[in-house]
Amino acid sequence: MLGSLSSSSLLSLFFIMLIASGLSGLLFLHPRVPLSFVRIHIGIVALLPLVSLVALANSSVNGNVGPWYLDSLAWLMAFFVLAIGLIIQRFSVRYLMGDRHYRKYFTLFTFTTGVASIAWLSGDLRLMIIFWGATLVGLTLLIRLNSAWKVTSEAAKVSGRLFMLSWFSLLFAMIWLFQVTGQWQLSLALTNESLAQLGSWERTGINLLIVLVVIIPAAQWPFQRWLIESVVAPTPVSAIMHAGLVNAGGIMLARFSPLFNGDIASIILLMLASISVLIGSGISLVQVDYKRQLVGSTIGQMGFMLIQCALGAHIAAIIHLILHGLFKATLFLQAGSAVRRFEVSARVNERSSYLWIVAGRTLSLVVGVAFWLMDPGEGYQLISALILGWSLSVSWTQLVAFGEGRIGRIAGLSFLGGAVIVYFIIHNLFYEWLHTTVFHSVQPPMSVVIIVVCLLLFGSALGTWVARHRSSVSFAVLYLWLVRLGEAKPKSVESHPNYLKQYLS
Repeated sequence: MLGSLSSSSLLSLFFIMLIASGLSGLLFLHPRVPLSFVRIHIGIVALLPLVSLVALANSSVNGNVGPWYLDSLAWLMAFFVLAIGLIIQRFSVRYLMGDRHYRKYFTLFTFTTGVASIAWLSGDLRLMIIFWGATLVGLTLLIRLNSAWKVTSEAAKVSGRLFMLSWFSLLFAMIWLFQVTGQWQLSLALTNESLAQLGSWERTGINLLIVLVVIIPAAQWPFQRWLIESVVAPTPVSAIMHAGLVNAGGIMLARFSPLFNGDIASIILLMLASISVLIGSGISLVQVDYKRQLVGSTIGQMGFMLIQCALGAHIAAIIHLILHGLFKATLFLQAGSAVRRFEVSARVNERSSYLWIVAGRTLSLVVGVAFWLMDPGEGYQLISALILGWSLSVSWTQLVAFGEGRIGRIAGLSFLGGAVIVYFIIHNLFYEWLHTTVFHSVQPPMSVVIIVVCLLLFGSALGTWVARHRSSVSFAVLYLWLVRLGEAKPKSVESHPNYLKQYLS
């Protein structure tokens, strides 16, 4: 029945459910409403991703409906953010039980995910500005949820300042785009006729502002500080932050991809993202705090996502941000039970393992080169081939070469083959949804792509060299620099929260 509804009917139903969930959250704030009402609230919230999924599955629900732009990408991102938000809210029912801000948390969480979904459904640039700003405000308030704790207040200040810079950059970029094209409607402002009115310097200026808009929420160097400070927020807040909001840069760059033509803005984005990949990976390796390890991983992953966008591979970036969001939300929700296990590994046949490792690396090299030769002119193809070969080599070593006996290696090969099949199924599914709605922007020059590849290879080689020279001065200097880079400022660290003293007196 729902599948036969028109785009306007589904949109109306979506907003009815959105208003209902907002009113439910406000009602839950009243102290006389029993805490058990939270389960009813979550039941109401669950209707939102259901409507989004129906709209996504309905191929006829595409195009403009008033100020809203309803295509597959819009509904996919609305469904993703709302579904992740629903799962995390359900997880929080018991996780945050007893917290003094329990009621306020669910209301803020519903507000933040709701306005984030509206931002991606907006076809009017003014609405996108308003609702993306509301999303950043909601995220800042969630970080500052425990306002009595000085550390969270400080983290919210750092985040709020950078978010404000990002939002004003979006505001100025959209006003500038309107002044030149005379269009507030996204689909009209990005047509070839409208973009032809932009001079080269105007296009570059708008692109640079959009780059600034996306690298701040994505915690890219040199703006990674806010994400490092935000680890003091409740774990469910970190989960939604890393799963549905930090990766918003990929969606925004996909939306404004017709603007990018491989100019200096794309090159700057490519370089900053590459540096962030190396820094984020380093932070995740040296930190002992589990949440900070995840923060470092997110910085690196978001850097790679932005590299994909800078190279025009927007569908790959969308797939990456969704799979990374699901994976990272799961890791955060399991943070309380993340205990390392140290087990004595069984001895394996070193000669046999060495031969399997050589075979795996040879296969990885052949697969990587073959993948690159399929389209050697594409910059993203070169980076994809590098990553594909490296991933296959590592996976083969862990799953096959170090497998225990024939059964272990057969199991490893089966798992590796299954993972490849699942990847291609997911890739084809997303490509079918998005290939008509995502524009492929012009890539930067191949020379810049080669520089980025060399930078990533240098970082990998440096890490390997340092790992083999742990007693050297270079290792100590690099290790301490990465530790310092991944640590919060002293004013954002408080081993014994002062607000707890009132309960001890």
